[in-house]
Amino acid sequence: MIIVMAMGATEQEAADVRDQLRQYNLTAHDNYGTQRVVIAVLGDVAPVRELLMSKLSIMPGVESVTPITRPYKLTSRESHPEDTVIEVLGTKVGDGSLTIMAGATILRGGAFKPRTSPYAFQGLGVEGLTYLAEASKLTGLPTITEVMEPSQVEVVAKHADILQVGTRNMQNYSLLTAVGKAGRPVMLKRGYGATIEEWLMAAEYIVSSGNPHVILCERGIRTFETYTRNTLDLTAVPLLHHLTHLPVVVDPSHATGKRWLVKPMALAAVAAGADGIMVEVHPRPDQARSDGEQSLTFDQFADMAGALNQIHEQVRTLIKDPFAMTGPVKVGGSSKH
Repeated sequence: MIIVMAMGATEQEAADVRDQLRQYNLTAHDNYGTQRVVIAVLGDVAPVRELLMSKLSIMPGVESVTPITRPYKLTSRESHPEDTVIEVLGTKVGDGSLTIMAGATILRGGAFKPRTSPYAFQGLGVEGLTYLAEASKLTGLPTITEVMEPSQVEVVAKHADILQVGTRNMQNYSLLTAVGKAGRPVMLKRGYGATIEEWLMAAEYIVSSGNPHVILCERGIRTFETYTRNTLDLTAVPLLHHLTHLPVVVDPSHATGKRWLVKPMALAAVAAGADGIMVEVHPRPDQARSDGEQSLTFDQFADMAGALNQIHEQVRTLIKDPFAMTGPVKVGGSSKH
């Protein structure tokens, strides 16, 4: 359930709404927009929904009361109509600019590398984190790196600016809760077999743990196709912008697994409205200790970045166009969706 306070509603009126919710053992989660407050109701609303809506809708300062049938509440567009913009060291994600996670606007690097084979290179661990932190100091760029288990969260958060939860850990709920309490922005990659709803529910774990700064990353899903590493689901980009206020980036490197496919899929992602791109780059991909076949050379990356910026300039006014929504319906004297 979402309660939209009217423009000019007082703090006391909002407090009265919260008190009403507490009487039913429900929790209020405030979202402050530029002009009004939206209160998301958390808890088991179903048994008292109709009664509560009738009471809330006539309270002073309440503009509308909207039931939410989706299981994710805090990550829904209804609970937070305005886009979430995440700022790290002066770099913004989700503000309409194009974020490139590779070394352009955000520096990426894997210190802990989850690999399919136990014999493959697993990363440099804490040593790798120190190198990443040093690179950040030299370049002034914020950094992002993966954390694989709750016990790693503290040390990774000490060295990196954004914590990444990889596809294999999308439903590692203890890890999601831990990064939600870490005080760092989190990028949540989609599980290779996860639905959009499952993905958003995973993000809900992070947000409900106290961290609203979540970036969603589409990195391909597993289908019957075997020619590419995964199947890149670009419909997820506009769909997520419709369903959630969280920014969305795309990883065409892991999606395709082939260097020559990275650029066209990155261009397509930006054309579809992605807030950013995450790609792998290596000075000598053939000598890379992991994922060399999908890593771009420096020249290839520079060429792609230039093309991405051109596409972004052409489509940025079309990104996140308004979507058709159902009209307001009167409930107890107030409008709801």
